[in-house]
Amino acid sequence: MSRIGLKPIAIPAGVDFSINGNTVTVKGPNGALTLDKHPNITVSVDGSEVNVARPNDNKENRALHGLTRSLIANMVEGVTTGFKKVLEVNGVGYRVQLQGANLVMNLGYSHQVIMTPPEGVKVECPSATQIIISGADKQAVGQFAAQVREKRPPEPYKGKGIKYAEEHIRRKEGKAGKK
Repeated sequence: MSRIGLKPIAIPAGVDFSINGNTVTVKGPNGALTLDKHPNITVSVDGSEVNVARPNDNKENRALHGLTRSLIANMVEGVTTGFKKVLEVNGVGYRVQLQGANLVMNLGYSHQVIMTPPEGVKVECPSATQIIISGADKQAVGQFAAQVREKRPPEPYKGKGIKYAEEHIRRKEGKAGKK
């Protein structure tokens, strides 16, 4: 039995939850998100709680049960509090800045790396070595953070590159002959 799928989702005040066929819509202070759920999974609203149910114990339905509940819970959390990823830039001469909505990064290449955030994702640069990516959609925030990190992933010898703030880089020793 899915323990996650059985938990009800509390709808906080100020959040509008609606179900139209197979489309679930959640509106709140941080925006609106929609989800096209699988037809086998049923979503019902009981007062200020949302319950997710499955018709039987088929393997596919068991997998979709917990997944759908988690996606809806993330939508509710996203429109109320939002999601945030913090990235740090380490390296001599490595720096980041915002030009309009674009993120401009100097990462040791012969050119600047310019990235435009997707719709609904907000980027801030409080310092030249820190990037804060925030938004209501957990998947979009995580995906854009991964794309930014991909431009110069941290390397294990000097620790240069872009890393998540909570990430620990496992350091390696250099050549054995070097002292």
